[in-house]
Amino acid sequence: MYEDQWLLIADKPAGLLVIPTPKNETHTLTGLLNRELIEKKISYRLHPCHRLDRDTSGLIIYAKGKMPQKKMMDAFKDRMIRKTYVAFVQGKLPESYGEIRIPIEERSALTAYKVIRQGKGFSVVEVKPSTGRKNQIRIHFKRIGNPVLGETKFAFRRDFNIKAKRLCLHATALEFTHPITGQKIRVESGLPEKMLELLKA
Repeated sequence: MYEDQWLLIADKPAGLLVIPTPKNETHTLTGLLNRELIEKKISYRLHPCHRLDRDTSGLIIYAKGKMPQKKMMDAFKDRMIRKTYVAFVQGKLPESYGEIRIPIEERSALTAYKVIRQGKGFSVVEVKPSTGRKNQIRIHFKRIGNPVLGETKFAFRRDFNIKAKRLCLHATALEFTHPITGQKIRVESGLPEKMLELLKA
């Protein structure tokens, strides 16, 4: 989705890990990308600057080497990267926009949201997390009673009237200042086909 001499931004499909888990699964986005570089006899390696859940699709930033990776990871730590997701959540939210402030594992967590469309039995929500806790969006919407469609980790699939074929959470936009050039970068990714199918239903 974007590439220069320091960074590469990929569009990760749902169902694919970014890096291996403790089970040492080898089929990961990072592994696939770096195997391609090896086959092309390119010397640098790609290092992920953040994570996406296995079941979440969308934009992820890779650095070409450790130096730009550290600069990007520092930018994430300092909350200088603006991330936007689109989630399909069960039911209708009580407010058309708001903030969810519920600690996760005793650490503060903040998720801002805005309803952008109403589907049949679900809401389409633009989500902007200010903090980066693990599974933050999924946990927050479950806690307020509107779990993400297709959720299996924090809700039971049998509790949904709508049978989504995947977790309906997509990292759709990234905005940041390039850590090397100072250029303003904005990258967007359209919704995947499985999520678009639900909108057409």
